[in-house]
Amino acid sequence: MVKNGDKVLETLSTNASHGGVQGVYRHASTAIGTDMVFSVFVPPHAAGVKLPVVWFLSGLTCTHANVTEKGEYRRACADLGLILVAPDTSPRGEGVADDADGAYDFGLGAGFYVDATQAPFAAHYRMWTYLAAELPALIAAQFPADMDRQSIMGHSMGGHGALTIALRHPDRFRAVSAFAPIVAPSQVPWGQKALGGYLGPDRAAWRGHDAVALIEDGARVAAILVDQGEADPFLAEQLRPELLDAACRDHGIDLTLRMQPGYDHSYYFISTFIDDHLRWHAARLG
Repeated sequence: MVKNGDKVLETLSTNASHGGVQGVYRHASTAIGTDMVFSVFVPPHAAGVKLPVVWFLSGLTCTHANVTEKGEYRRACADLGLILVAPDTSPRGEGVADDADGAYDFGLGAGFYVDATQAPFAAHYRMWTYLAAELPALIAAQFPADMDRQSIMGHSMGGHGALTIALRHPDRFRAVSAFAPIVAPSQVPWGQKALGGYLGPDRAAWRGHDAVALIEDGARVAAILVDQGEADPFLAEQLRPELLDAACRDHGIDLTLRMQPGYDHSYYFISTFIDDHLRWHAARLG
């Protein structure tokens, strides 16, 4: 165990990889009110040197483990000198509310990176505060992380999270990219269910967690990279990248939207293009 003030960071596992260390850690989250697990890859580096940080936010049903085990990012991170942090997607544990019918797209594994205001989810579903404040402070305290050089990426629901967090914190993140993101949750079934369930029926409250709406309302980042598989079964109904494309064109954001023939929504898709994303981030992180 590693002490962090009055908190404890528990090391669950460490593995040598590409000259660095892939670790999985657990801590008691004040924001969430439960234990939270996350993974961190630290590439080889000289003692005392701080490295830029890339955050990876995962999608529906996932934990930290999906990208950690299937993302195939460590060689590129080692070559580029990037720390990669992969948090969980929702609170877990005894007493944490879940969808009454056990649906995969709401509740456990589907926190949508918001702070819920609606009972019973408001008690623990505070993923926005966790990722915007608590976990970054822990990373800064426990790892050789240069918090002045951060960027963020994500997949599907995590792509939604990455885009919204970057748009609302443009001075913190030097780059943002996404794989098959939910770009306009207010306009698609996954997002309407989640935002309504966590934030209530007032759609004005949803706009701060909708990338397209944020851009329409004045939020800006310099550039966005998005890869989207053309064979993704969720493309037409849930993802709708054309809405982000239109918003970025209308408001002067440099969007690179790459439609990839034959690729679906899986980690086969993500692992194919994640090196491109990491190089894109590294160029902006310095």
